[in-house]
Parts: sequence; structure tokens; C-alpha cells
Amino acid sequence: MLVALGDTHGTRSHRLEGRTRNAVREAEHVCHTGDFTTERVYEVIAEAAGSERDGAPLSAVTGNSDEPDLADQLPDSVTVEYADRTIVVVHGHEHDRTALSLLARQEDADIVLVGHTHRPGIEETPHCLLVNPGSHADPRGNRPAHGEITQQGQGVRIEIRTPDGSLIADRTLSD
Repeated sequence: MLVALGDTHGTRSHRLEGRTRNAVREAEHVCHTGDFTTERVYEVIAEAAGSERDGAPLSAVTGNSDEPDLADQLPDSVTVEYADRTIVVVHGHEHDRTALSLLARQEDADIVLVGHTHRPGIEETPHCLLVNPGSHADPRGNRPAHGEITQQGQGVRIEIRTPDGSLIADRTLSD
């Protein structure tokens, strides 16, 4: 499973709870759409991703609220391969819906993981699915959430879940 997080906006703790915490610990790969805020939060999320096994990779990008020292360490976007799908991870503060769709086309991506709005959801564009995992820790008027992407046969299933396990949105990408 690939787990998508975003917009943690913390100072010291990863603030992972319930299903979100378990998903991160069990993930094969964790992606974060930026706005950890501090380097310490980045480090504790990376530690949580590796706590159950030899460590799931953490692919993360910078957000507009990350401290300068952390922002200097992280790219603006990263491309990940998972379950024969190409996934682009970006914070989104410099992209509108059209720019995200064009980025997907440029990178030949099936999915763009995007944060910034704290609004969890899945949206189809002509070139990809836009998946916003929301924020597990700072939902700002939305439900706290994270994303889970799992392989299903020849396709992938994308689910947006709350820390208590409730399903917010889901979609399946088939070949």
C-alpha cells in the first residue's frame, strides 16, 4: 500500500492517530504533499514510516509553510512509481487544476497527489486523477484524512480515509 499524507502543520509530533498511524506503519511507500512545517515533523513522519519494517520510503515535497531549512532539503515535486502507475507528488500552492493536469501529462502520470487546500478528495481530469489526501492533523474545517492506494488486479484502488477508518472518497483506476 502507498499512503498519502499532507499538510501536517506540526512543530514536534507527527500527530498520526488510528487508521492513519497504522497505514503509515504498514505502508510500502509513504508520500507527503508538503507543509510538515518543521524539520522535526519531517523526521518523525519518516521514523513512523519505517517503524514496522526495514523502512518504507518517504517521498516528500516542500509546501508553502515549511521552514526554510526544510524547504531547502525537499524538492517542489517528485515522481514515484507504484503498482505500475506513475504518481506525481506536489504541494499545489503554485498550481491550479489546469496546471496540475498539464504536469500529469508532462510526467505521463496516472495520479497527481496534491495538498495545500486541506480538502480531501479525488477529481478526474482529462490526463489524470487529482488526489488530495487532506490533512490528518490540521483539517481546517474539513474532515481529517489520508489517502491509501492499493494494487487491485491490474488496477489500483484509491481511498481517502479518516483516522477512524471512515471512507470519504474512492476510485479505481483500471487498465
